[in-house]
Amino acid sequence: MTAIVLVSGGMDSCVTAAIARKECDEVAFLHISYGQLTEERERKAFNDIADHYRVKDRLDVSIEHLAKIGGSSLTDETLSVGEADLQSTTIPNTYVPFRNGNMLAIAASWAEVLGANAVYVGAVAEDSSGYPDCRPEFYEAFQAAIDAGTKPETRIEIRTPIIHLSKAEIVKKGIELAAPLELSWSCYRSRDRACGTCDSCALRLRGFHLAGVSDPIPYADQAHTPTD
Repeated sequence: MTAIVLVSGGMDSCVTAAIARKECDEVAFLHISYGQLTEERERKAFNDIADHYRVKDRLDVSIEHLAKIGGSSLTDETLSVGEADLQSTTIPNTYVPFRNGNMLAIAASWAEVLGANAVYVGAVAEDSSGYPDCRPEFYEAFQAAIDAGTKPETRIEIRTPIIHLSKAEIVKKGIELAAPLELSWSCYRSRDRACGTCDSCALRLRGFHLAGVSDPIPYADQAHTPTD
């Protein structure tokens, strides 16, 4: 089986890549930039992970129109990435409106051209920031769109292997599969040392803490690692 793997360069996509590599005969890695603050650093992580798995088929696409549209602190200079609040039940301003819909559409196009049978996405619903396009029902709906909008003989399955896992379980899965977590990058703010205080850093640090292992990437501040 051949699969497209959406690889942002973050921990979740790194572990998803490890799962896909184990389950599939061939994998092609897709990286999509959208004008985010850490675009260059995430691209480096993508290429480092792809090099680790010796992936030849890789595609790097820019959808900078999302930055022009704005509405997210990751792309809009008039907004700022706030400090993590893991107890909040509201959608944070780091949400990029319908980003995953844009990405899945590109992945489906490439999958149809390559004749790939699956698209792997490292979406996480349970232990995430509450983004609406990370929910299982979103991927179920998009699966129906792919089925309806591709050639009759095309069969592309969206696979979200970690969607029901907590960050701690994702860390453990990554270690089990020897995923190169040290090559991944999750910080929303920094390109050098991860800030340790944004939403993504806080979730990642909590996951490593609860898994009982140390995060291998450098942090500027992790003195207040959330534990619950």
